Amino acid sequence: MATATQVTYLFDPLCGWCYGASPVIGQLAARPDIALDFMPTGLFAGHGARPMDEHFAAYAWTNDQRIARLTGQPFSEAYRHHVLGDRTRLLDSAPATLALIAVAGAAPDLMFTALKAIQAARYVEGRDITDIAVLSAVLATLNVPVLAASLANPDEMLMHAYRSRLETARMEMRRFGAQGVPALIVGTGESRRLMNANALFGSLDVLVESLKAI
Repeated sequence: MATATQVTYLFDPLCGWCYGASPVIGQLAARPDIALDFMPTGLFAGHGARPMDEHFAAYAWTNDQRIARLTGQPFSEAYRHHVLGDRTRLLDSAPATLALIAVAGAAPDLMFTALKAIQAARYVEGRDITDIAVLSAVLATLNVPVLAASLANPDEMLMHAYRSRLETARMEMRRFGAQGVPALIVGTGESRRLMNANALFGSLDVLVESLKAI
């Protein structure tokens, strides 16, 4: 039996382009010949968090429309009004990233399912995924009872995992010269390479062929 191709997916749950890439990522995750490792980078967490002001909201919506045209992913009016229109919250991916790392520890096979649910809550349902209560409700739909409880009251083990995984992801970005997310790092050992993110927005067959060629 052939060895699966190792692929690391660098992403942020509040990144619109990562949401746009989700259909292709889902198809990769379902393939037995691809071993996909989900690695959140915390791009919009900590020092990367920023106010959702009028200028940034307008920029985001314009960008979102480009993503929708390219990928077919929906960006609802509820998202536009309730998320981009909310001036009381930061654009801060730390809570959603913490939720995904909790999933990685308790039910790693559900990482993509959790990511999709979190993205849908934001971009389709227009819910505030910077709110721990909203994230706990989203995780409750995964039927892993420990998740919602651990997110509402994160222990030191979860916080250590959060800090460690983000530092590892950021080191990977620096090591391979990734300028942003989404990004794919392919291969193992010294053969690991960064792929052009544009590959996530074209033909799946071409993408898989490129992954296997590296």
